[in-house]
Amino acid sequence: MSKTTFSKSDIDRYFPTDLINQILYSNTSCPHSILGKHPVEENFIYRVFDPVASKVEICLGKKKPQEMIKINENGFYLFIAKATKTSTYKINRHYGESVISEFDPYSFLPTAGELDLHLYTNGKHQELYNFLGANIITSDGVTGTRFIVWAPNAAKVSLIGNFNSWDGRRNLMRSLGSTGLWEIFMPGLNAGEYYKYEIKDQNGHIFTKQDPIAKAFEKRPGTASAVAPKLSHKWSDKKWISKREKTDTLKQPLSIYEIHLNSWNGPYLPEREGQEFHNYRDLAHALAKYVTELGFTHIELLPVTEHPLDQSWGYQTTGYFAPTSRFGSPDDFAYFVDHLHQNNIGVLIDWAPAHFPKDSFALGRFDGTALYEHLDPRLGEHQDWGTFIFNYGRLEVKNFLIASALYWLKEFHIDGLRVDAVSSMLYLDYSREHDQWVPNEFGGNENLAAIDFIKELNTLSHDKYPGSMIIAEESTAYGKVSKPIFDGGLGYTMKWNMGWMHDFLDYFGNECVHRKYHQNQITFSLTYAFNENFILPLSHDEVVHGKGSLITRMPGDIWQKFANLRCLFGVMFSHPGKKLLFMGGEIAQWREWDSDSSLDWPTLSDPNHKGVQTLISKLNKVYKENSCLWENDHEYSSFEWIDFQDAEQSIVSFVRYNSDKSDSLLCICNLTPIIRENYKIGVPEKGNWEVILNSDSHEFNGSDYLKDNSFGTFDENNHGREQSIAISLPPLSVVYLKNK
Repeated sequence: MSKTTFSKSDIDRYFPTDLINQILYSNTSCPHSILGKHPVEENFIYRVFDPVASKVEICLGKKKPQEMIKINENGFYLFIAKATKTSTYKINRHYGESVISEFDPYSFLPTAGELDLHLYTNGKHQELYNFLGANIITSDGVTGTRFIVWAPNAAKVSLIGNFNSWDGRRNLMRSLGSTGLWEIFMPGLNAGEYYKYEIKDQNGHIFTKQDPIAKAFEKRPGTASAVAPKLSHKWSDKKWISKREKTDTLKQPLSIYEIHLNSWNGPYLPEREGQEFHNYRDLAHALAKYVTELGFTHIELLPVTEHPLDQSWGYQTTGYFAPTSRFGSPDDFAYFVDHLHQNNIGVLIDWAPAHFPKDSFALGRFDGTALYEHLDPRLGEHQDWGTFIFNYGRLEVKNFLIASALYWLKEFHIDGLRVDAVSSMLYLDYSREHDQWVPNEFGGNENLAAIDFIKELNTLSHDKYPGSMIIAEESTAYGKVSKPIFDGGLGYTMKWNMGWMHDFLDYFGNECVHRKYHQNQITFSLTYAFNENFILPLSHDEVVHGKGSLITRMPGDIWQKFANLRCLFGVMFSHPGKKLLFMGGEIAQWREWDSDSSLDWPTLSDPNHKGVQTLISKLNKVYKENSCLWENDHEYSSFEWIDFQDAEQSIVSFVRYNSDKSDSLLCICNLTPIIRENYKIGVPEKGNWEVILNSDSHEFNGSDYLKDNSFGTFDENNHGREQSIAISLPPLSVVYLKNK
């Protein structure tokens, strides 16, 4: 049975006005109970809403298309027919001369599985990105894209995009009850489609939002999410991953080159040919060559998670599951990581779970309520930064962040995450006046929910991806940040040593004649150097906002500035702790870093700048070849002072050891421009101490004062040691020696 016309009574019976209005005014949380196919006595009624089609046809089984009856001018269509063997059917939508034939989205049952729902409601869905968001699946034999979004307080949620003229009435999503989730399966919808969610809150306000779990986005300034295909990249880094899984990172050399992808613009890159950004693939090849030449073991990328504002450098994240579209597709980014791994270079990324921006299209007030953030601004807002703080105590929010971290580690083979602004997560009173924060349940200032989140993040990351690193950028004296959780720690692999960085730069900023009054600034870090598993960072934060570049922070004339910078690097690479240097430091760029312009590569035509770059390459080589500089890096036994008390001459000396003391290195630092003739220094053992690096060498465009390369010991007690050497220390120099 089918009808070619419907009487008013038929319409009132088969498509009552109240149901029409629920669709027309977006007042339903269960559109599938209205639209689609529904039993009526011995037949089925089919309802379709399309306000812009000129004609709508239905295709049932193998029958020819049959025209549906348009029952009003708003675009509602009806058809009645006997039952067919299949539950799915196609709708032909006529738009002028064109016809779009597709399965009816409202003919499909919910696609969310019980296990997914169970894991989600318990906050334990580690692969959340395969459940929520846009995922291409097959349902009832039909391929399409399933959309699921969390908006528990919304009155209605619609999927909008080019496919429905961004009309929020046409693809209303169904509520999955108490889970707070909304779902729709869009048959035939393919990768590359842009989309958003249109949300109506409980007060009737309508707004649009990006998908929090989107794996791709429209290139800024657009803000739409994009349906991403499953990654098709074929990985070739099995050897790298296998080695990483068997390696104790703390007992390996780690020298990190920190990079902002767009402003690096370094050697070996092809011309952009009118493109605003290089592609991840071109960047991979160029960086692999450059980083290999300089000898770094890893790179660290300022956030490549999607972000709308270039000037935020990626720290104002809006897409926690998406590599930024500026440089290409997710597959392009996978290629980037893979290529670096094949060249024995690890890849770390900065990750920002401490806060998120207030952009109206993003996470903030997502369903009209404080969903990802606290409503109380004393808990939910960073006043200094103008951003929201995640509500770590909410299971769904904690699950969201942990799944994001695991996504990068699993899907993109990332070797580690550097977690931004950890201090702001740990303390409820971080950067707040006394009356602008709320104590925890015990009256303290620790954010207990954030601490619980951090511990779970670190436990899962290390357990599931052995050898991966989770690194804390933590600027306070919070205890045991990088110690095991069973020992009362937070479980991070390592922590940035911010105290060392501040003291170190302050010391080198002093005029040389005054350094004798500041000897403690270069020695104090050794009183706590082994309390944590430290990384020594000279990061992007130290060369922006009026601080100047590293070279401009050095005192003296041109010669002294470059000699000081070479000393700075020489001390850094011999000091306990892994190493991190932001791009531009290795070429002694004069300008402070500007994210909108390229590094000053032409400066390398100047021997001074080239000398610094050559020194970095040599330091990395010496560092990797001498296990005493990294194998036992986080233990007291790896370091021994020779003399830290010669403040009058601004000289410090010390020895580094590996775990069984079979390898050692003597470091002597003369931190004034005065030559120290025949300087006697006690050494730990008898022998012939040979220079393996001299920052004042002609190789680095130094004065090349030190002519001897070997110094034999003699019997004389100095610095509490029975054996000594005598060396004429070059001006502003750091000298490494080994007992051959």
